[in-house]
Amino acid sequence: MTVAETPGRERGRARALLLVLCGTIFLEGSDVAMLAVAIPTIRADLGLTTGTAAWVMSGYVLGYAGFTLLGGRAADLLGRRRMFLTWLGVFLVFSALGGFATDGWTLVVARFVTGVAAAFMTPAAMSIITTSYPEGPRRDRALLIFAGVGAGGFSLGLVIGGLLTELGWRWVFFAPVFLAGAILLAALGLVPAEARPEPARRGYDLAGAACVAAAMLLLAYGVVRLEHGGEGLGLTLGAFAAGLVLVAAFIAVERRAAAPLVRLGIFRRSAMVRADVGALLFLGAFFGFQFIVTLYLQELRGWSSLETAIALVAMGCDAVLAPLLTPRLVRRYGHGRVIFCGFLLAIASYGLFLPVGADWTYPAMFPSLITAGVAFALAYGPLTIAATDSVAEEEQGLAGGLLYTFTQFGSAVGISAVTAGYGIAVAGSDGSPGAVLDAYRTALVVPVVMVLLGAVVSAFGLPAAERRIPVARAGGRP
Repeated sequence: MTVAETPGRERGRARALLLVLCGTIFLEGSDVAMLAVAIPTIRADLGLTTGTAAWVMSGYVLGYAGFTLLGGRAADLLGRRRMFLTWLGVFLVFSALGGFATDGWTLVVARFVTGVAAAFMTPAAMSIITTSYPEGPRRDRALLIFAGVGAGGFSLGLVIGGLLTELGWRWVFFAPVFLAGAILLAALGLVPAEARPEPARRGYDLAGAACVAAAMLLLAYGVVRLEHGGEGLGLTLGAFAAGLVLVAAFIAVERRAAAPLVRLGIFRRSAMVRADVGALLFLGAFFGFQFIVTLYLQELRGWSSLETAIALVAMGCDAVLAPLLTPRLVRRYGHGRVIFCGFLLAIASYGLFLPVGADWTYPAMFPSLITAGVAFALAYGPLTIAATDSVAEEEQGLAGGLLYTFTQFGSAVGISAVTAGYGIAVAGSDGSPGAVLDAYRTALVVPVVMVLLGAVVSAFGLPAAERRIPVARAGGRP
């Protein structure tokens, strides 16, 4: 019996389950944000080099982006509950290891394994939602809440991270341990048991798993290295080339495998693929914009990390709008139109910030920041719906893995591209405050271009979708 069909007490249990799963995505989003705020303090306290400090952040991205596709498929093949609980436990253990670290490379290892854990537990959590609710308005609402809580976790994590860093940067690692522990205890009783998956009759596609993990790791490494610009260009190009060779090898393996890890026919679902590409472009632009605004506020304006985090809280309005407003808009207009409107608002938001000045007041920045949050609320949740609609239950983990693979690569591409653009512009200038400001403006072009491309994808690729629930007539009910 599905969640939507259970009566009375079971409905309350279903809501509690959704709360636990949303806690997981909140954990993942806030964990990343808290560390981003704390990195300067960690670097100073442990005496890390610039390269090691960068790898503390990049290690998580490599682990997450490199294993998300494999993690999503593992949930389908090995059991969603098992993968969710196991990797939530791994996340907890390695977050604690980060808190006890006394050198940079221990932190790098801890963050890499934490990223791998997130790559397995996050698609598993989303596939538990999509297989617990039948396709329709209730699943849509659950996915919109899930996406909104994740984004809210990132936004609130910036503030929480600033506060915890004031107490001591190790709390940035220990706080997720306590939250993960609470979620794990609740999940043991709430995540529904499932039939133990039968071993694949024709074995598991270990060659495909090895190829895809290695390919994603190399491509993610290449993307992360983009921010170095021309420095080490040969290594960056080599990583991309090797990654693409392994992608070709993976496709060849899957075509011949008796039980392929990824059924290549899933990529014929054009709406799903376009939703994934749209998510890549939207998340890349969003995080690239947020990153360059953070640099502007802290480096040029001299704001503290806590002041910057509080200023960016306006972008977290999506945590409220995503579960309250977006479901109504999706029911009335379909997710395709809502996604397109989200992209249009993002274009307006990032475009408004292009002429940023050296002495802009916060009220001058606020329209861009709040509009960016509204755009996120309109676009990201519906993109999640489009990426999982009409996908068979036995491939929901794969669909979630594909979505999160695209979003992680998007985030990495967005941040690396704005960093590279900023670095190139600064390198070719005299280093004066005016030249640095021009470099920020140059970097801000990147997110604008990304959302423009995303708007084209959403306008001509994603279906408007039928209305899930008839719109209420005046004076009546649906």
